[in-house]
Amino acid sequence: MDETAVRVREVRDVGTDTVAVVFESPDGFAAEPGQFVQVFAEFEGEREGRFYTLSSPDVAETFEVTVEVDPEGTLGPWLASRDPGDEVVVSGPFGDDYYEGEDSVVVLAGGPGVGPAVAVGERALAAGADVTVVYQDDEPVHENRLAALSNAGASVVFVVDGVGGAVRSLTGPTDAVPFVYGFAEFCEAAVDALGAAGFDTDAAKVESFGPAP
Repeated sequence: MDETAVRVREVRDVGTDTVAVVFESPDGFAAEPGQFVQVFAEFEGEREGRFYTLSSPDVAETFEVTVEVDPEGTLGPWLASRDPGDEVVVSGPFGDDYYEGEDSVVVLAGGPGVGPAVAVGERALAAGADVTVVYQDDEPVHENRLAALSNAGASVVFVVDGVGGAVRSLTGPTDAVPFVYGFAEFCEAAVDALGAAGFDTDAAKVESFGPAP
């Protein structure tokens, strides 16, 4: 999808300084959990664009992104202040590492990586897959959706610092396809932990958000 103005359906709090922004899907929009879109806005005559990974399991009627709101930032606070019916310019989707119907998945998420993690987890669970989510954060967000995943049969593990121990303790199949989302340092540590636990890291689908701010 080229740059297109899409309508905001809803903005809701999902954790500390974090909101989920739900947009109405335009005609012909197709995307998979794990892909990302670019969102644009203009501030004092300067155009700003930022990538956000989808946090919705499908895009049939709407699609969602999860936004960390830095009070000193521009685009995050602006998105958090949108009202239903407001229009926002979006392009995409982008990205080749997304859920493709795998029978078993292990999703490792650090910080803002929880958005795509819940999307992949929900989509995979709905498809009958075996789902494990390991989420590292000292202030978890999307707790309701993570609880719903757990209640529906997924294995959901919370850690505050370091995923290595949690990955070593996993009891699911080591042939599960790993998905990794988060800042660069987290992704590197997560892939190392997966390799040490016997997972095929060559098959891992990794999206690094770059250096942590």
